[in-house]
Amino acid sequence: MDQINLGFFNVKNPFNKTVKTVDVSSDSIHSIVFWSKNYDAFIKAKAGEKLTRLGFNLYFNFTINSESSLLEPNLPPLKKRLEQLSELASEFEPAKISWRFDPVCFYKTFDNGPVKNNLSDFSMIAEEASKLGIKKCITSFFDNYTKIRRRLKFLYPKNNQRIFFTDPPMKKKTAVIHRMEKHLATTSIKLYLCCEKEVFSNLDADTMVRQNSCIDGNLLKTLFKGHPEVKRDYGQRSKQGCKCTRSIDIGSYEEQPCLHNCLFCYANPQIDTFIKKTKIQ
Repeated sequence: MDQINLGFFNVKNPFNKTVKTVDVSSDSIHSIVFWSKNYDAFIKAKAGEKLTRLGFNLYFNFTINSESSLLEPNLPPLKKRLEQLSELASEFEPAKISWRFDPVCFYKTFDNGPVKNNLSDFSMIAEEASKLGIKKCITSFFDNYTKIRRRLKFLYPKNNQRIFFTDPPMKKKTAVIHRMEKHLATTSIKLYLCCEKEVFSNLDADTMVRQNSCIDGNLLKTLFKGHPEVKRDYGQRSKQGCKCTRSIDIGSYEEQPCLHNCLFCYANPQIDTFIKKTKIQ
C-alpha cells in the first residue's frame, strides 16, 4: 500500500537482478490480481476498500486446501480461511474470486506406509464456497521441484524422514479429476486445470473440465469493461497448458518471503531462505 500511494513499484528480476520501475496509477493499470491462501492482513488493513476507492479493479485467486498441519504448517485454521472467503465474497462479489484447491498431493509418511492425499476437506470446502456464490475451482497436481526435495531433506533427515511425495500414474490422476468434477456437479462450481495439459488430454471425452487462465484478460474485460491485455503470455508454462494473458508480476520472494512454509510450495517460503543462508545442499 505504501508503494501504491507512491505510484510505482521497483521490480527486481530474480534471475539477472535488473530493476525496472512499474507505474501503478489506476490510469495505467486495468486490474490487480491477488494470489494468497491467507487474506487476513489484507482484510484487516481494509486494503481492498482503499484500492477500490483509488479506482483499481480487483480480482482474487484464493487457495483453500484441506486442513493439514503437516503440509501447510503455518496457515490459519480452515474455518478462519473460509471466513476470509466469505468476507471477500461479500465485499467484492463472488464472480471476482477463483477458489484454488492446489496442489493435489499424494504422499507417504514412512517407506512402507499407505499413500495419503490432501483431498479430505474438498467436499466441505466446495459446499461452503458454493453457498457464497463462487463459480470456479482451479486445481493441479503436485510438482516435485528440486527445491522441494532439498527442503524435505533439511526438515526430515534421512534417518528420521517423516514425509515424501509420490507421483501417481495418469490413470489415478484422471480418476481424481473426474471424482472432483462429479462432486462439483452438485454445486454451482465448475472445475478448471492449471498447467495440466497432459492430464486434460487424458480426460473422458464428455468431461466439462477446462484448462484455466489464472490471469484472464478476457474475464477481466467482462467483469470491469475497459481494455485490459488479452494476449497470451507465452513466457509462462504454455507447453504445460498455461493459458494466462500477459501481466506484470510485482511480487518478490526475496523482499516478502512467505511465512506459511508449506512443504509442497513451488515458490520461496521462509524455510528456503534459511536453507540458502546456511548453504545446505
